[in-house]
Amino acid sequence: QVQLVESGGGLVQPGGSLRLSCAASGSIFSGNYMGWYRQAPGKQRELVATISSGGSTSYVDSVKGRFTISRDNAKNTVSLQMNSLKPEDTAVYYCNRVGSSGPWGQGTQVTVSS
Repeated sequence: QVQLVESGGGLVQPGGSLRLSCAASGSIFSGNYMGWYRQAPGKQRELVATISSGGSTSYVDSVKGRFTISRDNAKNTVSLQMNSLKPEDTAVYYCNRVGSSGPWGQGTQVTVSS
């Protein structure tokens, strides 16, 4: 059964931090590149960070130096540490295998506002 469960979102002030977590079923996680995506209101879903099964990472320019993706292959989990948050980071955040067309989890809302 395909399962993705994201958690850790919330309301934070600009400059603050949040840590997102995602639990994935083995069929999605094992051996695959995993990614964190986000979708802001009225915009398309955007891939912001990826991590290979071996731990190689990549980031979209807008989050480089602020976000850190990690994974625990024993627990089938992937995390996203987000620091120095900006209002433009406000979105629903999702995790999934890179290149997946679905299904998707429920996502977790991140709102950056004073």
